[in-house]
Amino acid sequence: MNLLKALSAVSGMTLLSRITGLVRTSVQAAVFGVGAHTDAFEAAFRLPNILRRMFAEGAFSQAFVPILAEYQAKRGTDDTRVLISRVTMLLASALLFLSVLGVLAAPWLAYVLASGFAAQEGKIELTAQLIQVVFPYILFVSLVSLAGGVLNVHRRFGIPAFTPVLLNLSLIGAALLLSPLFAQPIMALAWGVVIGGVAQLAMQIWPLYRLGLLPRADFHWRDEGVRRVLRAMGPAMLGVSAAQISILINTQLASRLGDGAVSWITYADRLMEFPTALLGVALGTVLLPSLARHHGLGEQRQYSQLLDWGLRFTCVLALPAAVALGMIGIPMIATINKYGAFTAFDVAQTRAALTGYSFGLLGLIGVKVLAPGFFARQDMKTPVKISVFAVGVSVVAATLLMTPLAHAGLTLATSIGACVNAGLLLWMLRRKGIYAPQPGWWVFSGKLALALATLALVLHFTAGDDQYWLEAGVLAKIGRLAGVICASAGSYFLVLWLLGFRPRDFLRSDGAPS
Repeated sequence: MNLLKALSAVSGMTLLSRITGLVRTSVQAAVFGVGAHTDAFEAAFRLPNILRRMFAEGAFSQAFVPILAEYQAKRGTDDTRVLISRVTMLLASALLFLSVLGVLAAPWLAYVLASGFAAQEGKIELTAQLIQVVFPYILFVSLVSLAGGVLNVHRRFGIPAFTPVLLNLSLIGAALLLSPLFAQPIMALAWGVVIGGVAQLAMQIWPLYRLGLLPRADFHWRDEGVRRVLRAMGPAMLGVSAAQISILINTQLASRLGDGAVSWITYADRLMEFPTALLGVALGTVLLPSLARHHGLGEQRQYSQLLDWGLRFTCVLALPAAVALGMIGIPMIATINKYGAFTAFDVAQTRAALTGYSFGLLGLIGVKVLAPGFFARQDMKTPVKISVFAVGVSVVAATLLMTPLAHAGLTLATSIGACVNAGLLLWMLRRKGIYAPQPGWWVFSGKLALALATLALVLHFTAGDDQYWLEAGVLAKIGRLAGVICASAGSYFLVLWLLGFRPRDFLRSDGAPS
């Protein structure tokens, strides 16, 4: 299978998801603005998102996909189908219980998430009401993630990458069509989350049926494969939980910085999700089953070469994205969000949060490439230990930086933790002999530095004055931003081409049939 082709397919669907996500952000900003009600929704929605990352995309995916790939390669379709059915029944039962518990415990969970909201009348109560509506999303999206893992192992990357589009469309529709129907208009977004979760799950049914892998009612938690998944989830859960606890702490700290802080961080996070999902999630999605296959076949040299390919690809695309996010934050935020109730002050505050995030983009994406180097070998303990340490660094940094830098200090602390995490993962991969850099990294880095310097110069001279972006009309901003992005990206890739980079340099096959 051609990995660049697979990556392009995933990235294409992810790009569509991110574009609809930006439209969703723009619509939400225009309809609801920034204030107590949007803070309440973002805090409430953060809880199922945290659990999604812990159970679905985090510990469960890391434990399940390598074992599923092993079953598919060595045991055949019948045993694979049985494993999928039994894991699905166990996961669905556990998450149904968790969803009911979350709805009942919503008044207490609101304080766990954002106790600082209690200082403003009605804000903590609104957060609890929103939690009661959005919490069951964890059930739907976790089953979506399970289905996505099955499809990815079978090289069906497109549909799992597309499903987030349905959530974005649901939230856009809820903001525009449902919000006038509620006494608290922000409640429409909560119901949009639930509708989106159901739509995402429904979309997975037909592809699984065509593969003959649609789960059946088969509850048998003592099954060997199920127990292996559960054992692997233990240490993985610890590591992922540490990262999500960091997010929870950041939300608590932000809730104490006054109205708007949670929302500004969230708007910045949405922009950061564009490159992290487009590149980081796509790379992780493609690399994990391919690395697991090489490990299962004992192909250590190919395993190391695949990691090297992923790291070089990350550097070529993540570094220019980080430079752009740091330099043209005002143009991007003003073009996407400054409409209706979203003010120039909100633009400036969101830009501050985005700048803090931009310093850690390479680390955030690098983790998505490096951690699968351990997960594919079913080594959960090493990345868990590193993750816990990195989270500790992030929490300490957040506590120290929030006073002088306010909410921007929290995003900068996240970046510091991500860079520590990626750096230690890389060091351990090399120390254990899992990864050996291919020749030419120094020359590669020098050429990349020249291209990045050119990119920064073009961004500086084409973006112009910030005031223009705050005052210009929507079509003028869209046109000029498109010109800035095209000119800077064009100059960056032109310099790389002149220095000898060619697309064929990044072509790679994992040796598996397409």
